[in-house]
Amino acid sequence: MTDKQLILVVDDDPDLVESISMKLESQNYRVDKAYDGVEAFAHIQNEKPDLVILDVMMPRKNGYQLCDELKKSGNYSDIVIVLLTAVADAVASTNYTHLDGKSTLADDYIPKPIDLDNLMQIVHDHLE
Repeated sequence: MTDKQLILVVDDDPDLVESISMKLESQNYRVDKAYDGVEAFAHIQNEKPDLVILDVMMPRKNGYQLCDELKKSGNYSDIVIVLLTAVADAVASTNYTHLDGKSTLADDYIPKPIDLDNLMQIVHDHLE
């Protein structure tokens, strides 16, 4: 067993998942990867992460749905969730804006395009 903290990166863009994962690994975190909300939940059930970086707009189950499921469950409510939001998300749906990252049960959010240094600071702040 390792003492490195586990972070699950969830986004339907494989390139983004890879770039975030490489940055996290360079900061000495363990990383797991998923490409939609359904796959992410299966990974979480297999090994509970310390933090989830979660895209909002994904197929099968979006980030808002997964975030709410996790935060309302007894087993997973303590997982830190950072939502990834895009300006296009707010335009595509009048129901969601960047502020919804805060009005959901998420612990934090970061807008796309991602500033990796800013994301690393958010991760560090929540896990230290």
